[in-house]
Amino acid sequence: MNMKEKREKRGAIAAQMAALCATSPMTDEQRAQFAALDTEQASLLTEIQSEERAAALVAETTTTVRPPNGAIEGQQQTQQQREADTERYMAAWRSYMKNGLEATQYQRGVKPEDRDILFRHRQQVGGVEARDMGEGGPPFGAYPGSTTGFFVPVGFVNKVESAMKWFGDMLGVATVMETATGQPLPFPTDNDTGTIGELVGENSPVSTADVSLGQITFGAFKFSTKMVKVSMELLQDSAFDLDSFLAQKFGMRLGRILNNKFTVGAGTTEPTGIVTAATVGLGQGTTPAIFGDDNAVSPDPTQQVGYIDLTNVTHSVDKAYRPYGKFMMHDLTLRYIKTLKDKYGHPLWVPGMAVGAPDTILGYAYSINNDMAQLGASNKTVIFGDLTKYLIRRVKDLSILRLTERYAELGQVAFIGFARYDGNLLDAGTHPVKFIQQHS
Repeated sequence: MNMKEKREKRGAIAAQMAALCATSPMTDEQRAQFAALDTEQASLLTEIQSEERAAALVAETTTTVRPPNGAIEGQQQTQQQREADTERYMAAWRSYMKNGLEATQYQRGVKPEDRDILFRHRQQVGGVEARDMGEGGPPFGAYPGSTTGFFVPVGFVNKVESAMKWFGDMLGVATVMETATGQPLPFPTDNDTGTIGELVGENSPVSTADVSLGQITFGAFKFSTKMVKVSMELLQDSAFDLDSFLAQKFGMRLGRILNNKFTVGAGTTEPTGIVTAATVGLGQGTTPAIFGDDNAVSPDPTQQVGYIDLTNVTHSVDKAYRPYGKFMMHDLTLRYIKTLKDKYGHPLWVPGMAVGAPDTILGYAYSINNDMAQLGASNKTVIFGDLTKYLIRRVKDLSILRLTERYAELGQVAFIGFARYDGNLLDAGTHPVKFIQQHS
């Protein structure tokens, strides 16, 4: 099936699911049928998103190129020369990762011409500051050590970042800011919503209302991929794609830890998660506070959420943020919400039919984040608001260590990746993101 046919099939499945929801409460047989249909539409959605992600990745990787050496050296290069230069460096770097730099009893070493390319790129790019590199900053992450490593090619960095986004949705919905260094970065904020203009009479002075500025300071917490050990036999096997293997492993591991910290991180010694930074939009002390499935005979406010709850939390967010509003929740919370309908029998969950159109809840797109709490007593289960107001600070450098001798007696070489990040919600007091907290 092509993309259009898959979307049409999802729409037909959604209609069947809605028909089942029209019967309240559903029988066990109907719930089983609903679950089977949901699994089928979820599978179609995965295929659709994979195709869209592949197309986006192709576009990203074909338009991302390192700044040309000619620009650094004061010379001009053609696009073809720049692409060839980048490919030569990437090939030399892959050879270094597989074979080490010098030939020893543990490793083969790289060819002399590859060694020259590696050192030439380090000299050309290593001392250049971000402002001198043109748009986009430095093209490589710096490998630690003065003589033990080299710059990570931008193609490898892109592979890692793509894998991170796949395993951590926070990197897909938040705003990511890249910096060349990791020093404390103050980000200014202001809240002037309580100030209005004034009517001034003829020849009358105007009053003063200064803007009160604040700031949120972003640090750079260090995250590691933990060690990935590879046997020397695999490294020596020319068919083994070390580049893709490391990128996938590093991306998966960093993606999982970063998504968790950007979701529920406590702050101070780690990033402040979006759930931690958000404010209550609907909770035990909130009026109106109605918890539970609005369609059920006996709602359980500790285990359920309903139409009125979701409506109330959207309206708890200021109208200025609502046009960019988006829900975020655990996948099992979404599974429950898919069974809900309004008082007219219309399902709250509607699949996107047009190309690129997202599935929606009450007309708003949503994001699945399994680091959020599931439905349960006192849990913060659903957040809503402008999720792009969550800012992730990423230090451009991606560092990789190659450990040759540590596991030499086992015939293995270890690799470790390091990256520095921080995250926080840009909230100047207007609360762009709010949450639903279940009754205790």
